[in-house]
Amino acid sequence: MSGLSVIAERLRDAVIRLAGRRRYGLAALAGAAAVLALPPVHFVAALLPAFIVLVWLIDGGPEHATRRRALISAGLAGWCFGIGYFVAGLYWISFSFLVDARTFAWMIPFAVIGLAALLGFYFALVAVLTRLWAPAGPLRVLGFAGFWAGAEWVRGWALTGFPWNLIGTAWTFSDSMIQAAAFGGTYLLSLLTVAAASFPALLGDRNVPLRGRWVWSGAPLVILAVVWGAGAQRLASANMDAVENVRLRLVQPNIAQRDKWRPELLGRHLATLRTLSRHPAPGARPTHVIWPETAVPFFLDGDRQGVAALARAAPAGGALISGALRTSTEPEGAAARRRLWNSLAVVTADERIAGSYDKHHLVPFGEYVPFRSVFRMDKITAGRTDFSPGPGLRSIDLPGGPAFSPLICYEAIFPGRAVDGADRPGWLLNLTNDAWFGTSSGPYQHFASTRLRAVEEGLPLVRVANTGISGVVDPYGRIVVRSKLNQAVALDSGLPDALSPTFYAAWGNWVPLSLVLIVLAAAGIRRYEK
Repeated sequence: MSGLSVIAERLRDAVIRLAGRRRYGLAALAGAAAVLALPPVHFVAALLPAFIVLVWLIDGGPEHATRRRALISAGLAGWCFGIGYFVAGLYWISFSFLVDARTFAWMIPFAVIGLAALLGFYFALVAVLTRLWAPAGPLRVLGFAGFWAGAEWVRGWALTGFPWNLIGTAWTFSDSMIQAAAFGGTYLLSLLTVAAASFPALLGDRNVPLRGRWVWSGAPLVILAVVWGAGAQRLASANMDAVENVRLRLVQPNIAQRDKWRPELLGRHLATLRTLSRHPAPGARPTHVIWPETAVPFFLDGDRQGVAALARAAPAGGALISGALRTSTEPEGAAARRRLWNSLAVVTADERIAGSYDKHHLVPFGEYVPFRSVFRMDKITAGRTDFSPGPGLRSIDLPGGPAFSPLICYEAIFPGRAVDGADRPGWLLNLTNDAWFGTSSGPYQHFASTRLRAVEEGLPLVRVANTGISGVVDPYGRIVVRSKLNQAVALDSGLPDALSPTFYAAWGNWVPLSLVLIVLAAAGIRRYEK
């Protein structure tokens, strides 16, 4: 034990003494290494060296530095860590710019590195506040974990929000570990994970008694073991009941993004969807057929022939649920303004649109261009017209089945924002198109994040992708059925029963945020005493 502590002390001394490019290069490398813990790799052990190095870098800085220089050094270390983390974790964004490479390929370095640099400021703030707020030793590490979880929460809503690759998603390989999300959501998982990965940094801190180093390093790991045990116990009493008389067919057509809107191929795409929808089922016939985001290659508004064509894919007594574009022309002064929505429609066999939903949380630069007077460019998706946002979350009644909460594309990655709290649905439906991101880690990260919404809300989740990963997840986050990436397939499944509202569904992020405040208060006590 003492020998390991000696090695840790020497490593900490070496990291603390680093300066200049070596210091910030190591921070970026540590951030990139942390991504190995995320889907699809799930090498969670990589978080230990990554966060230990970051904590040591926050502790260090220029020798005999003023307080201001020490804070700047800590902030730069956190920022570089963030750049490494987000470049390695979001590299797949570049694939979307290659769909129309002639127009958008030149933007790849600006998009990937620029986004990483922007998001890296969250980690810079974490590092500065940790150095400023908490004294060295155990309280500094405690403050670091609290500030990290708080920064993830802010990242979930600031500047429209982008809570992609929250540290808590690292545990989605374990059904038992993610059960904690039913109590405190993904942010609670992140808080516990960062604490467990960071406290071993104290093994190299000479200012902490040797016995205390081991106690502080081991305690969070014990907490994670308790979380796993409690999750396993919850699953041991879980059932797999399904909604009666509901049989879903998930249609994943696997249409390449570069071919999706080619006029000469639109008829073929629709034929592919119909063929997969009608494929003979080995068991009970489907009562509801679901197509992915923007599957319909025409506008449904006022198109009776188009609605009739879709109705032929809708089972009698059930419905076809499909992503579709919606448009309207509205007066604007003396002129007319054309508006466009990324929508979902419920079509019945009697050629009726029984329900619809307009996506409300749009992707900047993908579906609209913010600050058009500054960014004189087209959005990445087809067409020059920006999408308009819908009114917000809602539950949609479904003929022959329970009401559902529609989530289009990345609307499903936001913890605590998956359902209308005043009108709780029976299940979550995520329509998406991950063909933009090719064979990369992006679709796996997207699927992992959406699974956590099922656990948080206690609701089954159905996910249908053009390509990506389609599947059905029960309200415990367990995968009932799923597709492979780049596979044209029709998946048949029952619809798992919903649970009673979870603690998280009732209280949202109050639990993790309260814990964060308690942690930060404990870390700051000595600072105030001084």
